[in-house]
Amino acid sequence: MPADGLITIQSSFGPEETMKKFAAAAQSKGMTIFAQIDHAAGAAQVGLSLRPTAVIIFGNPKGGTAPMQAAQTTGIDLPLKALVWQDADGATWLSYNDPAWIAKRHGLQHEAEAAFKGMSDALHAFAAMATKPQMA
Repeated sequence: MPADGLITIQSSFGPEETMKKFAAAAQSKGMTIFAQIDHAAGAAQVGLSLRPTAVIIFGNPKGGTAPMQAAQTTGIDLPLKALVWQDADGATWLSYNDPAWIAKRHGLQHEAEAAFKGMSDALHAFAAMATKPQMA
């Protein structure tokens, strides 16, 4: 059962390449990569195993400030995050929170509609660039 507000797309690439492609796509559109968290590496440090699982935290204050001005609690969900993970069958997936869900979660209707539409469009584009082979 999918989590509420979570968009998950299968990648045509492995976890490392998917993460690199996602970061490159975000940076090419002026996004800042604030952090990358490798959960599998963290698990290994304490003697546990975890299939490839990593989060990238990214954003742009120009797009994220309007939602926080309308509802400061939006800051718990911003900057945006994407999760790249590998399932038990070896398939790679990219997951992220739907910006429309974030808006609903914080009770925003029209106050930051343009910002959330921009986030949604950007995430869709970044996900496509990271998970699908690009046509020449």
